[in-house]
Amino acid sequence: MDRDEELLRGRVYGQDHDNPRQGPQPGRTYGELVGGPLDGLLLDITGWMPDEIGTGVALRTELGHFGSGGRALYDPRRGDPGHWDWSGDAP
Repeated sequence: MDRDEELLRGRVYGQDHDNPRQGPQPGRTYGELVGGPLDGLLLDITGWMPDEIGTGVALRTELGHFGSGGRALYDPRRGDPGHWDWSGDAP
Protein backbone atom coordinates (compact mmCIF):
# COMPACT_ATOMS: atom_id res chain seq x y z
CA MET A 1 0.00 0.00 0.00
CA ASP A 2 1.49 3.35 -1.00
CA ARG A 3 1.34 6.56 1.06
CA ASP A 4 -1.68 7.99 -0.83
CA GLU A 5 -3.66 4.80 -0.21
CA GLU A 6 -2.79 4.92 3.48
CA LEU A 7 -4.05 8.50 3.74
CA LEU A 8 -7.41 7.60 2.16
CA ARG A 9 -8.13 4.41 4.11
CA GLY A 10 -10.69 4.89 6.88
CA ARG A 11 -11.58 8.46 5.86
CA VAL A 12 -15.11 9.52 5.08
CA TYR A 13 -15.69 10.64 1.49
CA GLY A 14 -16.28 14.39 1.32
CA GLN A 15 -14.52 15.25 4.58
CA ASP A 16 -11.80 17.89 4.33
CA HIS A 17 -8.37 16.28 4.69
CA ASP A 18 -7.55 18.94 7.32
CA ASN A 19 -10.57 18.01 9.44
CA PRO A 20 -9.36 16.32 12.63
CA ARG A 21 -12.59 14.26 12.67
CA GLN A 22 -12.35 12.81 9.17
CA GLY A 23 -13.01 9.24 10.31
CA PRO A 24 -16.32 7.53 10.99
CA GLN A 25 -18.54 9.03 13.69
CA PRO A 26 -20.77 7.17 16.17
CA GLY A 27 -24.41 6.88 15.17
CA ARG A 28 -23.70 7.14 11.43
CA THR A 29 -24.05 4.40 8.78
CA TYR A 30 -21.27 3.91 6.23
CA GLY A 31 -20.55 1.86 3.16
CA GLU A 32 -16.92 1.11 2.31
CA LEU A 33 -15.89 1.99 -1.25
CA VAL A 34 -14.11 -0.97 -2.84
CA GLY A 35 -11.82 -0.66 -5.86
CA GLY A 36 -11.26 2.29 -8.13
CA PRO A 37 -9.83 5.66 -7.22
CA LEU A 38 -11.68 5.99 -3.90
CA ASP A 39 -10.88 2.51 -2.60
CA GLY A 40 -10.95 2.39 1.19
CA LEU A 41 -12.96 5.58 1.73
CA LEU A 42 -16.22 5.39 3.65
CA LEU A 43 -19.46 6.74 2.17
CA ASP A 44 -21.88 8.19 4.74
CA ILE A 45 -25.29 6.69 3.87
CA THR A 46 -27.01 7.72 7.10
CA GLY A 47 -30.68 8.40 6.40
CA TRP A 48 -30.60 7.16 2.80
CA MET A 49 -33.75 5.36 1.68
CA PRO A 50 -33.40 1.86 0.17
CA ASP A 51 -34.19 3.15 -3.33
CA GLU A 52 -31.47 5.81 -2.99
CA ILE A 53 -28.94 3.17 -1.96
CA GLY A 54 -30.01 0.83 -4.77
CA THR A 55 -29.28 3.32 -7.54
CA GLY A 56 -25.57 3.69 -6.72
CA VAL A 57 -23.58 6.93 -6.76
CA ALA A 58 -21.33 9.04 -8.97
CA LEU A 59 -18.76 10.63 -6.66
CA ARG A 60 -16.58 13.58 -7.69
CA THR A 61 -12.89 12.82 -7.71
CA GLU A 62 -9.71 14.13 -9.28
CA LEU A 63 -8.14 10.69 -8.94
CA GLY A 64 -10.12 8.90 -11.65
CA HIS A 65 -9.59 8.44 -15.37
CA PHE A 66 -11.12 11.85 -16.23
CA GLY A 67 -9.14 13.91 -13.70
CA SER A 68 -10.54 17.12 -12.26
CA GLY A 69 -14.33 17.19 -12.53
CA GLY A 70 -14.56 13.44 -13.16
CA ARG A 71 -16.65 11.00 -11.19
CA ALA A 72 -16.10 7.51 -9.86
CA LEU A 73 -19.15 5.23 -10.10
CA TYR A 74 -19.96 2.91 -7.18
CA ASP A 75 -22.84 0.49 -6.66
CA PRO A 76 -23.85 -1.23 -3.43
CA ARG A 77 -22.78 -4.86 -3.33
CA ARG A 78 -25.78 -7.14 -3.74
CA GLY A 79 -26.85 -8.32 -0.28
CA ASP A 80 -24.12 -6.28 1.42
CA PRO A 81 -24.81 -2.51 1.54
CA GLY A 82 -21.74 -2.17 3.76
CA HIS A 83 -19.57 -2.45 0.63
CA TRP A 84 -19.87 -0.42 -2.57
CA ASP A 85 -18.05 -1.73 -5.64
CA TRP A 86 -16.44 0.49 -8.26
CA SER A 87 -17.95 0.11 -11.72
CA GLY A 88 -15.92 2.70 -13.65
CA ASP A 89 -15.29 6.40 -14.14
CA ALA A 90 -17.37 9.05 -15.88
CA PRO A 91 -16.65 12.60 -17.06
